Amino acid sequence: MPRKPLLPLTALCLLAVPLTACGGNSAASDENVVTVYSADGLKGENGDGWYDKVFEDFEKETGIEVEYVEGGSGEMVQRAAREKGNPQADVLVTLPPFIQQAGTKGLLQKYAPENADKVTGKAADGTWTTVVDNYFGFVYNKKELKRPPATWQDLLDGRFKDRLQYSTPGVAGDGTAVLIKALHDFGGERPALEYLKKLQANNVGPAASTGKLAPKVDKGELLVANGDVQMNHAQSKTMPNLGIWFPAPEGGRPTTFALPYAAGLVTKAPHSANGRELLDYLLGDTAQRQVSAIGGGFAARRDIEATDADAADLAELMKGVDIFRPDWDDIERNLSAYVDAWKAATGS
Repeated sequence: MPRKPLLPLTALCLLAVPLTACGGNSAASDENVVTVYSADGLKGENGDGWYDKVFEDFEKETGIEVEYVEGGSGEMVQRAAREKGNPQADVLVTLPPFIQQAGTKGLLQKYAPENADKVTGKAADGTWTTVVDNYFGFVYNKKELKRPPATWQDLLDGRFKDRLQYSTPGVAGDGTAVLIKALHDFGGERPALEYLKKLQANNVGPAASTGKLAPKVDKGELLVANGDVQMNHAQSKTMPNLGIWFPAPEGGRPTTFALPYAAGLVTKAPHSANGRELLDYLLGDTAQRQVSAIGGGFAARRDIEATDADAADLAELMKGVDIFRPDWDDIERNLSAYVDAWKAATGS
């Protein structure tokens, strides 16, 4: 990164290797620390993302250092599950259906952060709360394509061969979202998988992280990739060729669905008090007002009305897009079966 990393040296160790390999002077022995396992998208490429600002302010105000571990939503839940007997994370932030999965696996304890009553998206059992609202979407290269593809069928065109990629369902939250949207737009599992099997002819191949696809689209290595509105809007500030779009069913209007970042306190977290303090901070007035201007997303709190230019751009982007609500309980229960069916259909 072009500037000095925000996070302490131990966080760099966390990003590279398993926590147990980081040596004796670990996060668990330091009381002034909070460890966050998070899906990618909220931390900037150049230290200019929402996490960068919020964590920096939180550290200054509380003296608690944030150690940050990033990966795909499924990857973070799997890591927390492996560590269930000896938890290393304090706060887990993932996209659905993985936040529901974390709750089902008993990885999250009940905690209602301050201002949680002003948030619509939260668990009925009190184990997680939305901290940043967001929507699923795709990106395209505006320099090479005068306009984005309109429908799913457009992506089967030969011009997209080896220049289209989507992140892996079951591993990445946004990759799983591709499958969820296809299930909705094609009206069921069988037609959705038949389509994705055809699309595989143009697909570059698996990708564990959605965040790494947008730079490839901006450079023209790819013409189209999946993503989400918050992450891609933030990236577009430094990626001038990046455009956001929403595939439509044949003969229909573009569709999308809410794909929020949801956070919960890890069961038996080594620094539970610090985790609670960070969760409170993420839903505080200052952090929530920075979601659109800095993070490119939508405030989770209903009482926060953003008036910045980014908020206006986001509102304009969502005009004419039909928003549906997935059956998250069904998806969480049957996720493994859906992913296995996708693997079989695509040969992945």
